Amino acid sequence: MKTLSIIILSYNVKKLLLDCLKSIPKNTDWEVIVVDNASSDDSVVAVKKHFPDITIVTNGENLGFAKANNITIKQSTGKFVLLLNPDTVIYPKSIETVLDYIKSHPKVGAATCRVELPDGTLDYSCHRGFPTPWNSLMHFLKLRSSYSTKDIPDTIHEIDALTGAFAMIRRTAGDQVGWLDEDYFWNGEDIDFCYKLKESGWKVVYIPDVKITHFKGASSKATPQTRRKWALNSTQVMELFYKKRLAQKYPFFVNWLVYLGIGILKFIRLIKN
Repeated sequence: MKTLSIIILSYNVKKLLLDCLKSIPKNTDWEVIVVDNASSDDSVVAVKKHFPDITIVTNGENLGFAKANNITIKQSTGKFVLLLNPDTVIYPKSIETVLDYIKSHPKVGAATCRVELPDGTLDYSCHRGFPTPWNSLMHFLKLRSSYSTKDIPDTIHEIDALTGAFAMIRRTAGDQVGWLDEDYFWNGEDIDFCYKLKESGWKVVYIPDVKITHFKGASSKATPQTRRKWALNSTQVMELFYKKRLAQKYPFFVNWLVYLGIGILKFIRLIKN
């Protein structure tokens, strides 16, 4: 059994995938698995050519993020699992630092590092609050936002949700909550997973001491067609998460307002895309 399984799910991002693999430190106690979701850009051929020692799993169709990762997690052997996006670049000691932390803190079920966009700003997805009606209202009114990247402590601290772009997960915690919910095709499964972890008593932790760069949206916004799909999907997963995890906690009129807000947001995003 390995200490760490690094699982990278890829779809039509060959160049970014190769750059990502180049940035991962070599460690004999780690396994790196590339999962290809039926790419059409010769990603698999390129990985085999440049990284012959890396394990490759090829899917005959695009299974989505949750299902493809779940299948591969079950085949992997690491005591800890790092879900890593192919459109990321890893900086020295980032993986090692987060792994050492989660290993030494048994109540932590998942952890992440600082995730930066190419311009150096923080990717809000790595440091999120759950989208409760109150948090969503404050975000809409720009009064206070669980998605704000301002005033985040520059120290290690607990958060509600991290991003699937860099998610270090304790296998026993993932096994306990059933890993990723396959009702989500892409988007939303990471925040749903964190919600299940927190409900089961696990901590989710943000470690700002180390970082990665995330070229966000490389797969989902590559063409006008995928941008439109993203616009639809991003709001559909909001509704799905709310129905699964939050709706039963609020009265009808609150839920009605939430669904109305999601519908308006969907319309706006479709117009923009």
